[in-house]
Amino acid sequence: MSGKHSMNDRSGQAGDQLVAGEPLLSARDVVQEFVVRARGGVREGVVQAVSGVSFDVMPGETLGIVGETGSGKSTLARALLQAPRPKSGSVVFRGADLTKLRGGKLLRARRHMQFVFQDPFSSLDPKWKVRSIVEEPLIAYRTGGMKTRRERVSELLDLVGLDPVRYAKRHPRELSGGQAQRVAIARALALSPSLIICDEAVSSLDVLIQAQVLNLFEKLRGELGLSYLFIAHDLALVKQVSDRVAVMYLGKLCEVGPGDAVYREPLHPYTRALLDSIPSTEPGDRRRSSTIKGEPPSPINPPSGCRFRTRCPRATEQCALEEPMPRELAPGHLVACHFPLSQPAPAITGAVPAKETVL
Repeated sequence: MSGKHSMNDRSGQAGDQLVAGEPLLSARDVVQEFVVRARGGVREGVVQAVSGVSFDVMPGETLGIVGETGSGKSTLARALLQAPRPKSGSVVFRGADLTKLRGGKLLRARRHMQFVFQDPFSSLDPKWKVRSIVEEPLIAYRTGGMKTRRERVSELLDLVGLDPVRYAKRHPRELSGGQAQRVAIARALALSPSLIICDEAVSSLDVLIQAQVLNLFEKLRGELGLSYLFIAHDLALVKQVSDRVAVMYLGKLCEVGPGDAVYREPLHPYTRALLDSIPSTEPGDRRRSSTIKGEPPSPINPPSGCRFRTRCPRATEQCALEEPMPRELAPGHLVACHFPLSQPAPAITGAVPAKETVL
């Protein structure tokens, strides 16, 4: 299919159109770095937070991104939104490269990409009533008159399972964690986005409420045709809601594939380690309940070659000398590893220690 069609199109500006059959979001070689300075402004180094990350999100798809704290997941999400703009790479969203847009054009394109954060209470103004919180994006984008906006607020609260009569005049402090997150979701939906980025959006909730909010996300995807970028540190949780899963380690993607395949037959040792760290309650499940050995290296001075090699039981000298390139070892299942788990273990000659890192 080659014809263009609009998706929630309102203005016909750059970033408002999507070519049928192409990704809704396409990130290519995204790099985000931050200079670290000591007292007096002396430069200490550069944090390599995101290093050459590439992936696509198709219309109606949920892509999960998983990794330990400090792997660069949230930094990547903010770079996609251009907040702040990445150091290099491209972020094509709805047909427009956001990295090349400025001012009003970027603002119009970003209305179709919304965030839901981890802690709803820190993202909701405690002085405002729920009605004003949900209405805020509509006012910012000058959408409709007061009556139209208030009707839209009632519609949105009802959509996320909150009675407008009971909740519209409440303040965030009068809500439970689950209710506050539903308000945050309603606000994210106000401008009819195409993509919602969920940054640890359920990790602060208890298990029962997590399940209810995840069901809500899935319901909204079916009803509104939404796409999600679902970020979390829990691989089991990500697998529940994602069509595909991308595993991130120290600023790089090490494995991307269908959720069931990544969970059932991981190809990267890091993915296997994440799975082994998940406690199992099923009888007969022989997975070890363990944690990954050691701490992640500093992103200011990451290991040469494969960044996971300093914690990998399969690492050899080759892993220190060459950066592994992504390879498709099964349909839609890519891995960046010299010795993926689908191959026999290499003859270990000793992993190169982190202190020998070459930048």
